[in-house]
Amino acid sequence: MTTTTPTSTNTPRPYSNNRNTAGAGGQGGDRRPRRDNKSFADRVKDVDQKILDIRRVTRVVAGGRRMSFAVSMIIGDKKGVVGLGTGKGNDTALAIAKALKDAKKNAIKIKMTDKHSIPYDVSAKFTSSKVMIFPNNGKGLVAGAAIRDIAVISGLKDVSAKIVSGSKNKLNTARATMKALSAISTKHVFGAVKVEAPEEVKSEVKVDEANLPTKE
Repeated sequence: MTTTTPTSTNTPRPYSNNRNTAGAGGQGGDRRPRRDNKSFADRVKDVDQKILDIRRVTRVVAGGRRMSFAVSMIIGDKKGVVGLGTGKGNDTALAIAKALKDAKKNAIKIKMTDKHSIPYDVSAKFTSSKVMIFPNNGKGLVAGAAIRDIAVISGLKDVSAKIVSGSKNKLNTARATMKALSAISTKHVFGAVKVEAPEEVKSEVKVDEANLPTKE
């Protein structure tokens, strides 16, 4: 009696980037390449980065305690674009990379005036932190704590800010600031190509003034 071994009928995927299918975490396989062939580092290479806070956090599990790092970071191009992100990892490098990616996803574009200020007063509250931001008519940047860091990296110059609450948490203050600025901002996507609308072609109509009807 002879036995036959069934043959696999699976066909390879059409898009392959020569990755090992048995990657880390059991996930892998072939993925469709990016259309613009740009990496994440190329998309955010023209922005400034600033770390607000680095904390060492502990998680209690059945086997004991696991240590990790939590990073809060802001990015901006000093032309109105600013983003806030957080990340956790076993080491600081991994946490910073995650925070940078999160900040890039949450970036906004502030609608600034010609004098690098904001058009009107804004305020917001996040948990126990409450902030107020308003234009100051050429007095310069008057702000402190995390609000000043966000204002500097975004390009705001002639604004004043005040922390109304008594909270000392930098991350909550930064989130309240971003929430206030989102009222005068739009979503910003790094690497997006701006498509200009085609100009309207106006048809030229020739009018014969000699044949126009006259009013009696």
